Amino acid sequence: MTDEKKPTGLTLLKKGETRYPESPDEARMETFENASRQRNYWITFETAEFTSLCPITGQPDFATIRIEYIPDGLCVESKSLKLYLFSFRQIGTFYEEIVNRIYSDLAELLKPRRLIVSGNFTARGGITSNVKIDSAEA
Repeated sequence: MTDEKKPTGLTLLKKGETRYPESPDEARMETFENASRQRNYWITFETAEFTSLCPITGQPDFATIRIEYIPDGLCVESKSLKLYLFSFRQIGTFYEEIVNRIYSDLAELLKPRRLIVSGNFTARGGITSNVKIDSAEA
């Protein structure tokens, strides 16, 4: 990639020191232009290390979060997405709210052709929870 084609405005990538945002409101996801806008292709991100807090007990909740999208004009930069997902670690919220917040924030930021966000949460009280939003069905 030549210097002329390098994305601009990406401030978090390659930064030696990283300050973790305290909340999703404080986090900043960064984007770059989709260089292959002429075709539909999937981008998938998945983390098995997602954590948040139960809003009632304050106990940690763990999940695998999966984000799949077909970009239109913009793509999300992965480090900024990782920091955004980390920002839920100290937030007390229900599973459904988490997945809906991630979906809404990405849909607003990227305006993708298609977006699927799912959260597979580990068992609490002997039952697992899976929450999924698909823009084709929303």
